[in-house]
Amino acid sequence: MPPFDASGPDRYGTDVLAGDWRAAGRRTIREVAAERDLVVELAADGYCGAVVRVEKQTVTLEDRHGRTRMFPLGHGFLVDGEPVKLVAPTPSAPRGRLRTASGSFAVESGPAKVALPSRIFVEGRHDAELVEKIWGADLRVEGVVVEYLEGVDVLDDVLDEFRPGPGRRVGVLVDHLVPGSKEQRIADAVMRGRHRGDVLVVGHPYVDIWQAVKPARLGKDAWPTIPRGTSWKHGVCAAFGWAHADQADIARAWQHILGRVRGYGDLEPALLGRVEELIDFVTAPS
Repeated sequence: MPPFDASGPDRYGTDVLAGDWRAAGRRTIREVAAERDLVVELAADGYCGAVVRVEKQTVTLEDRHGRTRMFPLGHGFLVDGEPVKLVAPTPSAPRGRLRTASGSFAVESGPAKVALPSRIFVEGRHDAELVEKIWGADLRVEGVVVEYLEGVDVLDDVLDEFRPGPGRRVGVLVDHLVPGSKEQRIADAVMRGRHRGDVLVVGHPYVDIWQAVKPARLGKDAWPTIPRGTSWKHGVCAAFGWAHADQADIARAWQHILGRVRGYGDLEPALLGRVEELIDFVTAPS
């Protein structure tokens, strides 16, 4: 028998056990960063939601009804029908100038601003809280204080006590300011009255400031129509299946709504324009 020639052709090919033979034919699952608002489906039961919070080992999803569930990061998720491994996003340095919730450029540093003599008045506490959440950073830069009236009926008395004048302007945001309404009659009387020129009254068409939040943020197609004679906020809570037995329930409902507001894009344009108009009015040079 001739001696074995190692330099000749290998009749049997390469070693079948060489390399990662277990990975042959295995599908690679890509990693996806759990960025806010990413829509994710749970492979196990079809639950679908958007990412609202990520911690070291968990991700919280919010479905279209506003309900949230927490899951461990990792495998078991689908994005656009494709299996993925969810991982925590990598922190990155901010690009360019930061923006406030109102969309304006943030002022990162500077001396504390002394409050202007001018003021913005809104009808109620919920109005004030929403204005603070969206425009609070801008108002602090300008030195504008927001106060609430507890109803437009007392506006004339509040103005008499405040004594508007040159360099001491007042802007007023009124709910349900529509032609023929009581609110419109009060606004017209104030604008024509003794404080004209130093007071600007504007408003939005909504029955309550709640309606200025886009219903999609609550997983709803529209705000319900509440019949006359029914408290609007109680009617809304009943229509949405929320508790509404007492004022504490109403307060919790509002906090739920306010918690869904992330920035100016979650509000109706009819409110955005009016608030910006008031800020311009009270900060204009005398």
